[in-house]
Amino acid sequence: MGETAGAHGSIPRGGTAAAGAALAAAAPGRAEVRAGSAADAVGGVRPGYVAEPGDAAAAAAVLRAAAEHGLAVVPRGNGTKIDWGNPPRRCDLVLATTALTEIEHAVGDLVVRVGAGVGTAELQATLESAGQRLSVDTVVPGSTVGGMIATGLSGPRRILHGPLRDLVIGMTVLRADGVAARSGGAVVKNVAGYDLAKLHTGAYGTLGVITSVTFRLHPVPPALRLLRATVPDPGALRDAAAAVLHSPTVPSAVELDWPADGEPELAVLLEGTAAGLAARGAAVAAVLPEPPRAADALPAGWGALPGAPGDTLVRLVAPVPEAVRVAGTVRETGRARGVPVAVRGSLGAGVLHAALPGDAAPEAVAAVVAGARAALDGTPGGSVTVPHAAAPVRAAGLDLWGAVPGAALMRAIKDRFDPDHRLSPGRLMEGI
Repeated sequence: MGETAGAHGSIPRGGTAAAGAALAAAAPGRAEVRAGSAADAVGGVRPGYVAEPGDAAAAAAVLRAAAEHGLAVVPRGNGTKIDWGNPPRRCDLVLATTALTEIEHAVGDLVVRVGAGVGTAELQATLESAGQRLSVDTVVPGSTVGGMIATGLSGPRRILHGPLRDLVIGMTVLRADGVAARSGGAVVKNVAGYDLAKLHTGAYGTLGVITSVTFRLHPVPPALRLLRATVPDPGALRDAAAAVLHSPTVPSAVELDWPADGEPELAVLLEGTAAGLAARGAAVAAVLPEPPRAADALPAGWGALPGAPGDTLVRLVAPVPEAVRVAGTVRETGRARGVPVAVRGSLGAGVLHAALPGDAAPEAVAAVVAGARAALDGTPGGSVTVPHAAAPVRAAGLDLWGAVPGAALMRAIKDRFDPDHRLSPGRLMEGI
């Protein structure tokens, strides 16, 4: 079916009235439907409509109506990362999941099933009241569970508990035609369909609309100790991180914080019994190049991405020695172009983010990204992607994903899950 540009975005031939009426009639009284506005834009693309279903059944009904009219659909939670990735090729309908807020906590099983619209902070507060937690730090404040899964963000504790996808034991998603698909189960030992959940983690809503996720949980440790040391020399920084990771101290996190105008800081998080933390802390201090500063609570903003809203974010993935090297490379390249670069992230897992100011010249940003990719060329497992590009950088056509191993397989999966390419089309690489 052909498309034509309308007042509210790209819509099927036949007009906004017919599609809007179908969406409004899909779940009477259970889904709010309105015209899209500039504030609803996804990566600068304004949608024709916004629908907020009150439950998963209403969401399925709205998707069925959208399928009948050939509408392209982009899921949205709180919108904290709505301009991440590429702008969608089409955005006829934004499907808001903010009303999907159920929480079913099986305390005895250390399992929780949570609606996609639940805020991550709200979820953690609910779990903490029972002495449990989802061992994922909040990377983007205000995120919902669905948004966290869709972008696949894992915080500092990933080196002990694994990345976000490893904590998912079940998921319910809606296909483009509104049919529900479920994977996994409600207990940790049930892992049937687990790979399906992994596919949706980090897929940016291109394979389905997530309505609920089931996570395995951990007890909240009785105590923590955070050790922080400034390590100006990159070689010493690399060696200290490696020494901590290979020590028997079992850190929950090994973080790098390298401000744009400061020296790099290594932070090591230990969790466990108060009695055991003293000896473990001493063992960590023994391998650091200077006596660390110790704290028994996490600082404000722990785990958050560097930079400010609107900045360009570059994701750097590499083993620890190469991660330190490429962090230095992006800073040096930025400095040569007059662009300050801050780097922060999980050095222990080899996953860092670099932030470049939103007003940096697109050609300077492109040079930083190209330099990082050249620095990691040939590094096993190394990659440089741009989860968020500032609007001028996006408009200049920067390649956000670079060479992606397995891209052909990813496109085949997209064809299988969404044959008409109506779910967040193009937010990942071309063809997805």
